[in-house]
Amino acid sequence: LFLGLAFLILNSNFSSASSSSSSSSSSSLGAELQNRMGMAAPKTQNCPSACNKISPSLSQAIIHYATSNITPQQTFDEISVTERVLRRKSPCNFLVFGLGYDSLMWASLNHGGRTVFLEEDDAWIRQITLKFPTLKSHHVVYDTKVRNSDDLLSTARAAEECRVVADPRESKCVLALKGLPEEVYEIEWDLIMVDAPTGYHEEAPGRMSAIYTAGLMGRNRKEGETDVFVHDVDRSVEDKFSKEFLCEGYMMKQEGRLRHFTLPSHSSHLGKPKPFCPPTTDPNA
Repeated sequence: LFLGLAFLILNSNFSSASSSSSSSSSSSLGAELQNRMGMAAPKTQNCPSACNKISPSLSQAIIHYATSNITPQQTFDEISVTERVLRRKSPCNFLVFGLGYDSLMWASLNHGGRTVFLEEDDAWIRQITLKFPTLKSHHVVYDTKVRNSDDLLSTARAAEECRVVADPRESKCVLALKGLPEEVYEIEWDLIMVDAPTGYHEEAPGRMSAIYTAGLMGRNRKEGETDVFVHDVDRSVEDKFSKEFLCEGYMMKQEGRLRHFTLPSHSSHLGKPKPFCPPTTDPNA
């Protein structure tokens, strides 16, 4: 009977959030019963009615993934790596190279934050934004080719300017992306996902510049750190360029084909400049 009474009072407390003295006393009694039963009272007294509703982007995502036969490109375990960081940092600034079947999910997981997508295929952008107009995306043109990736890697390794931390617009490194929208350079990104551009054939642009530029943005922020995720590291370009320019010393985890790096700000480091990559310890030493 006691538990039944508690349920009725709590139920009444939820259904009449706006009210007068009678509902106030009921609410107090409900809180007292909750305290005695070891339950936490819901804090809805000063919350507008909108607080109890899910966001339109989240409801849209639920409906979309519940009714679609097309699933995100990443596996559950791979997605979970980024989701855990988003759970800790959101709402935040989240930059995603690529616009795909998982874009609505990323925007919803960063509800209340800024999520921006960079996509190489202008027709694909129009198709996706027609279906999901709340997604914010920009068209990006790349001038690299996967077939030239080995030469680019050799050139960048040997070039001192590719180890200098700077705004990508001012960098002299051949890999720095300079034609992105201004807001991409102006915002300090808390998370960056590199899952584009296309990189599975020789004539594709590849992710060489996207990986390098993501690392440069993370290091160039004023303070704090940036979590960078690179997908498809089973491929040569993603494997070599992420290790070289995001640095094995900054790698936090690899799950399946996804690598997670955490890059600290180099701008906030007083005194001697930080090395581009932290020194790695030899496990056999």
